[in-house]
Amino acid sequence: MPMMKMNKKALVILSASHLVADLNQGALPALLPFFKDAFQLSYTMAGTILLFANLTSSIIQPIFGYLSDKKPIGWLLPLTPFIACLGISFSGYTPNYFLLLICAIVSGIGVASFHPEGFKTAYFFTGEKKATGMSIFAVGGNLGIALGPVWALTLVTFFGLHGTLGMIVPGVIIGIVLFFYMSMLTSPVHLAQKEAQKEEKRSLSKDQKTSFLLLVGTATIRTWAHMGLASYIPFYYITYLKGNPLYAGKLVSTFLIAGALGTLIGAPLADRWGHKKFLLITLLLPSPLLLLFYYSSGFMSFVLLGISGMVLVSSFALTTVMAQHLLPQHLGIASGIMVGFTISAGGIGVTLLGTVADIWGVPITMKVIFLIPLIAFALGLLVKYPLKLKGE
Repeated sequence: MPMMKMNKKALVILSASHLVADLNQGALPALLPFFKDAFQLSYTMAGTILLFANLTSSIIQPIFGYLSDKKPIGWLLPLTPFIACLGISFSGYTPNYFLLLICAIVSGIGVASFHPEGFKTAYFFTGEKKATGMSIFAVGGNLGIALGPVWALTLVTFFGLHGTLGMIVPGVIIGIVLFFYMSMLTSPVHLAQKEAQKEEKRSLSKDQKTSFLLLVGTATIRTWAHMGLASYIPFYYITYLKGNPLYAGKLVSTFLIAGALGTLIGAPLADRWGHKKFLLITLLLPSPLLLLFYYSSGFMSFVLLGISGMVLVSSFALTTVMAQHLLPQHLGIASGIMVGFTISAGGIGVTLLGTVADIWGVPITMKVIFLIPLIAFALGLLVKYPLKLKGE
């Protein structure tokens, strides 16, 4: 299939749909205190709501990726952000805890089914600058997670728990937009599928399999650091230092927003310097920056943490592009694993960090998190990339 030029219009539309899908992932944690009060839940039961949503939205993504590789399912694009919003929108109307869990699962299924098809579709509009193009799509998800709590809390503050119904509005709007642009968005995918059917099916080489698994490991460990910082900065400043919760919240927001900016800023550099080289740089720099953050205070804490977040998260879209290059005949599976599996495995890493905190304390846990990117760096060194594949 001939290389298309980057189609920014298509990427912006897909990025907006990514924002709407992930808006729900950001909204649910912010709604938990309201569900806890409404249903008189324990902290464990409240946490279980989030667990069901995360497991559903993350673990089954590779399954949808597999189905997408078998046959294009472009109709998922307008439907799945709507489904993700539908689950959360009805959560405020559920009469019991069981139905609340069902709503969380429905929303998770919408998120899970969107990502592999979304990343796969975006791939065909990135042109030669694949990291740059994919960053436009990926940043929509970053913004969705960041804006989700604001949107959900605004609705519930003004309209009570029934205000969750307002979550359906973005889903309806983006569903209509995607419906009208379906032909433009899905035609390259269908064309690529027809071309692939004409080609002789080739088994994956040992280098492809090994490099892909190493890349998955690298991205997973990077996610441990990312999620670990977002989880343990509040523990450190609020629980350990007995500081102002608002200060801790501002630090986490700075880290996450800087990460979203890094996704956009870093991608053109990755296309210019080389994908693997840029990935290794972004895994090597965070550790010394985070150590400086740990011993800093005031404004410099925000500056150093912001730079750390920008550098660490800047390779998020890049690792998905690298995975798609390693498995060009399995774009859906590559996308599903790089987004879904690595995030769910990152959650497991945060759980393990909890054990470290219980045994050795929060300060030691923070320093362990600072070292985690160096482990990812060591794994990344072993990835053979780019690989010269047959037929290229």
